[in-house]
Amino acid sequence: MSLPPEVPPSPDDLKADADADAAGAAAALARTRVPLAIEDWLTVIVMALLALITFANVLVRYFSNQSFAWTEEVSIFLMIVLALVAGSAAVARNRHIRIEFFADGGSPRRRRRLALLASATVALLFLLLAVLSARMVWDDFRFGETSPGIGVPQWWYSIWLPLVSLAISGRAIGLFIRQSSSRDPET
Repeated sequence: MSLPPEVPPSPDDLKADADADAAGAAAALARTRVPLAIEDWLTVIVMALLALITFANVLVRYFSNQSFAWTEEVSIFLMIVLALVAGSAAVARNRHIRIEFFADGGSPRRRRRLALLASATVALLFLLLAVLSARMVWDDFRFGETSPGIGVPQWWYSIWLPLVSLAISGRAIGLFIRQSSSRDPET
């Protein structure tokens, strides 16, 4: 048996499909559009600093067979800041890690409730992290801890954890508010 030949879609059908896809993509982008200038600029600055520090260290090591002692410590600090800033942007854009099987399954009402629960949990987790890490910063300051590599006060590095954790918590609260006020279960 042979199947009847498939009729190719008309140009008008293709244009209508493309327009529908573009409209759906624009709607999805509008749902996740959040002003993230701070996170985006911090990412650019931190990446540029990491590249400059690493490049300078490579040049010094190549020409002198020695390296800057401070580059490893500062690079590790910058990578941690970069991870936290990227986490803040991911939460604000609703692109944080989730188990797709549970998050995308079920009714729209169930998905919305899970999204709200996830946002609230992220906010609570990073608020708790901010409080606990603030206690750690206070201990670093109070006891005069210094960094192992170059001997600067440890709190210079650790002060950023509670600050960025508060920022992530704020982004999660903003996401929770957007999700609870939205009628679209996909946001």
